Amino acid sequence: MKLEMTDEELELLRELLSFTLSELRMEIADTDSASYREKLKERKALLAGLLEKLEKDL
Repeated sequence: MKLEMTDEELELLRELLSFTLSELRMEIADTDSASYREKLKERKALLAGLLEKLEKDL
């Protein structure tokens, strides 16, 4: 799938992903449930991969 975005849209998406990653890091550190922590880590890895792809386009 190919997605076309303006430079402004791309920058906003990058900022949102960065913010969400930061929030996830705090949530991972604060959670007591091992299974929930693992799900959060998986989500964090997915978001980090997306952000990496976007940063290649900037």
